[in-house]
Amino acid sequence: MRAIVAAAGTAGHINPGIAIANKIKQEQKDSEIIFIGTTRGLENDLVPRSGYELKTIDAYGLSKKISLDNLKKMYKTFRGYGEAKKIIKEFKPDIVIGTGGYICGATISAAHNLHIPTLLHESNAFPGRAVKMLAKNTDTILISFKDAEERIKKANNIVYTGTPVKISKKDYEINEKMDIIKKAGLNGTKPIVLVFGGSQGAQKINEAIVGILKNKLNKDYQIMWATGPKQYDIIKQMLQHENININNIDNTRIVPYIYNMEQIMNVSNLIVARSGAMTITEISNLGKPSILIPLPNVSGNHQLYNAKVLEDVGAAKIILNDELEGRILNAQIEDIVLNKEKEFQMSKSALSVSTTDVEDRIYKEIDRLVKDKNWSK
Repeated sequence: MRAIVAAAGTAGHINPGIAIANKIKQEQKDSEIIFIGTTRGLENDLVPRSGYELKTIDAYGLSKKISLDNLKKMYKTFRGYGEAKKIIKEFKPDIVIGTGGYICGATISAAHNLHIPTLLHESNAFPGRAVKMLAKNTDTILISFKDAEERIKKANNIVYTGTPVKISKKDYEINEKMDIIKKAGLNGTKPIVLVFGGSQGAQKINEAIVGILKNKLNKDYQIMWATGPKQYDIIKQMLQHENININNIDNTRIVPYIYNMEQIMNVSNLIVARSGAMTITEISNLGKPSILIPLPNVSGNHQLYNAKVLEDVGAAKIILNDELEGRILNAQIEDIVLNKEKEFQMSKSALSVSTTDVEDRIYKEIDRLVKDKNWSK
């Protein structure tokens, strides 16, 4: 199989694309796959690191406002359509796959006009503008949350598959679990609250945790906190201002980044995080209670819709960004981790919306589209 994957911008768009490419390779080892992205996003690091060739085009997210800058971006994006069309003609793919973001506009449109089978994967519960615009020109749209289906109009075919993620549920032996906890600098006697804001950190969440530590509110639970590499030194200075040594805080371990995230998520009792699509999927697959702080001012407010998927089944509590502060967050944490029955029920509810065999479901749709194309020749 020859496939092109269009993925650009954030890890939330790129990692599902890489996971899909890896699944194709696993099923058909002689497959040839290339990616199309821009020169600006994380794809320039993540795609080559995963062993795939990246070709770049001009593409931008367009604002509804009329301005000289927007007109320039519109022109460059139109030129990007021509660049995508040239790449597709030269590579001659059996299918073109998009995993969200503005890069899909030019690439999926070009593939559609060249009569190449097209597939889009939408990770969020509230679909992005690109997916909505491309719906009628895409052969199949894969969705991660069932709620997304009613928000995509004029689609030819919508299939619920879930989002491919690297983190899965592990049932560790007690000694193995205690070893993970000990190596993390924690102990096995108090509940563990894992806090993170994505690879870049989340300032509002960080400020709330500083508030908890400043007032010594976490006496009955432990905090495992990944600040994000760009935020770590800022947090260190904030704590120093309160006469707190970042490396010596009771019931707390603070690091810039957690490299064994799968292990730490599995041994934690509660997760406090933003509500990106991949985070929601990981939380549900692990069956973990969560407190979610949706990132505001994002397209379609999609992080709030993602969070509601877990809140609606009783698996999560939502705190809006502008309402977040230390004492409010602490009260929510204690309400969950100091109540074992509530923690258990929330965990059970999270598992109720988990999705298994995601990659198999996605590959089935890809294989069907490619075979349909060959049959019609």
